Order: sequence, then C-alpha cells, then structure tokens
Amino acid sequence: MTELEWTEDGARRSATWHSENQSAAPTQVTVISDDITADAAYRLARSGTALLWRGDYHNGRQLLQAMDRRFKRHSEHLGGGQQGATGRNGRRGGKRGTAGNHGATGNHGATGNRGDLSALGAFETQRRFIAERARLLGTLIVELDGDHQLNLRRAPDVSLACEAAYGPSTGPMCVSLTELNGVLSAYQWQLKGVSIPALGADVHPRYGVFSPIRGEYVDLVAQTPFPGAEPATDASSAPEASAPQTAFDLGTGTGVLAAVLLRRGVERVVATDINPRAVACAQENLDRLGLASSAEVVEADLFPSGRADLIVCNPPWLPARPTSALEAGIYDPGSDVLHRFIDGLAAYLNPAGEGWLILSDLAEHLGLRTREALLERITAAGLRVHDRHDTTPRHPRASDTTDELHKARGAEVTSLWRLRLAT
Repeated sequence: MTELEWTEDGARRSATWHSENQSAAPTQVTVISDDITADAAYRLARSGTALLWRGDYHNGRQLLQAMDRRFKRHSEHLGGGQQGATGRNGRRGGKRGTAGNHGATGNHGATGNRGDLSALGAFETQRRFIAERARLLGTLIVELDGDHQLNLRRAPDVSLACEAAYGPSTGPMCVSLTELNGVLSAYQWQLKGVSIPALGADVHPRYGVFSPIRGEYVDLVAQTPFPGAEPATDASSAPEASAPQTAFDLGTGTGVLAAVLLRRGVERVVATDINPRAVACAQENLDRLGLASSAEVVEADLFPSGRADLIVCNPPWLPARPTSALEAGIYDPGSDVLHRFIDGLAAYLNPAGEGWLILSDLAEHLGLRTREALLERITAAGLRVHDRHDTTPRHPRASDTTDELHKARGAEVTSLWRLRLAT
C-alpha cells in the first residue's frame, strides 16, 4: 500500500492511495476548495499536481466537468480525437442484433483486409486522448475516512458502494473523484441489474466486472445449435435433449453465458475468471438464478482442469493496452487471451466437442488484426472451422456519424466461430 502525504492547516496528513487503473501516487498534493477557479485547477492538473477536494461535493463534480471541457477544447486545438474507442460496450438500451448463419468460411467485410489506415490512426489518437484525459481528470481526488465515508458538504452516503467495490475499510484512503463516480454508478447497476432477454431474468454486475449490456453475443450463445443438433425451430426456453454434458465458460465475468448454457440444458458448467471480483459476481448471479448446483466458478487464468464437450470464450476484442481493470474486458495487448484460447483449446476439448469463439471483427476494420492471421492460427492449433454465426451490433455507436470510427463501427460484425478438432 502506498501512502499519500500532504500538508493541511499546517499539519502533516496521510492516507492510503488507491487507484484501480494503477496510477502512481501523486508526489505533489494541493488542498483546494470551492474558491478555486476551473482555470486554476486545470493549470495545476496539467502540471501534475493532485488536487485534494475539501469543498462542496456537488461543486467538486461541477469542477470535474469544467476541467473536462477545458481538456477537450485543448485537445481540439491540438487536433486530438475525442471519441472513445471501446468497441465492445454500447449504452444500455441499444437494440439487439439477430443471429444469422454465414457459413464456415464466408467472408464478411474485413477478411484479408488490414483495415483503413485512417481508421487505425484515429483509433490510436483516441486511445492517447482517453489515456491523457483519464490522467488529467484523475488528479482531482477525495479522501474517504476509516468507514468509507466522504466527509464533504452535501455528499451522499458512499460507504455501501465503496465496501462493495473495495471491501471493508482498512483506514483513510484517497481516490480520484472519477473513480468514486464509477464506484457509485456500478453500485446502482449492481442493485438494479441488467435485463437479459435470453434468460428472462436480470444479471447483476459488480464494480470492475464487464456488464453484458451489448446483448448480441449473449444471443449468439443462446441461439447457436449445440454440436450434433439441428438449429432450433422455435423460441422455446426448454432444455434441449442434445445439450452437452459438460461445458467451460472461460472469462465468465458476470456468469451470464454460463447461465444461458445451463438454462439450455447443459448438465454441468465450469466458469473461470482471473478477476476475483468476477468470480464472486458470477457465483452471486448463478445463486440468484437458482443454477449454482450445476455450476462451479473457479478463479483461473483461462482453462480449468479436465476436458469438456463445449468450451465457450468471449475474449477481449481489441489488441491494445487497457487503461483500467475494467478495460481488460475490451482490450488485450497482443491478443494474448485470444491466442491462448485457440492454442490451448485442443488439449481441453473432448473428441466430438466444439469450442465457441465469440469475436467482433472491429479489430480487422481498424487494421489491428487480419482474418488470414486468425484462420491460420486456428489451423496451426489443430482445429477447423465447422461453422460461423454472425450478428450485426445495434449499439448506438454503430450509427453515430460523429464518431471518428463510424466507418469501422458501421461495418462491424460479431461472430460465433464453431471450432472442432481437425482430426
């Protein structure tokens, strides 16, 4: 634990520094309050000085927004992009795509295409913009006391949200106001839940766990026929007679795909995740859905021990470096998770089984990956493509013409690749 130190009212103070995106503890801290101007705060933030807020809570939020506006104006002046490039996360309320079958080797959009160089440049610019914006806005910090209380005028009770995100308090702690805002927002989602039509129920994400608000990949898992089965002819949610006995759900997150598989009649699912928060979240959701007796949730880096009839993996879709733990569900440096899934699948798959790889081709449209490289890796791993099911994302960014990546997003397709052993 890193201690953050500062001088306040002539006395030396300290608190534990906490940052979910692994930002280093500030070396310079200035205590500020309601009398500071947004211009002065912005100048201090640009210099690398942390601003410990002691004023009114809502004034602090307004100051953060004012600093953000100044940063965006400054970036526009320098020619920097503003749109985020998460690629995988649309706002709640976007329409779900309809799954369709495009065959095993059919080309959809970016096959063999290294992407539009202008799109790649825009993507790299946006990633720099996001990282610099997070750094600057992260300089406005607040102190939580030993009970996770925020002792500011008009501040809400944040203790329950902070305990859900951080665990029991171990003493005073400083966090950025942007991080605290994220904790509060995530806690509301945890309480409210996210509706999953394929389950006919809600799933409750935890802080730091990717929320299944883009439903098209869930629908792909719900609608794709199991190995040896014919496509479903109706929307019945009854268990399927041909359902596999065992399945692995790798990188389970909220446990939503494990729940879908169990509802479809899979006898036993082992769900894994390297994130302890996701392990706890998936277990809670499976318990809430009454499915825990047929599932095992394991903290593991991808594959559990043993073999399965069906192995499902929805890896991060974009080969880039994440700037926070939550972004690790979207960005994966060097496509490490994707490559390890493909390379290791044959060793964990039963002879007649299938691996289901759920992947967006946005990286292909951005020039970050090619279809040829993906297919070559599948072949080199002793696998073959049995079939592929595609769906078109319907999240708001796909139709946002102001997004610098609109062309790439508009062409994006999410696919479920059905992989089998080559021999």
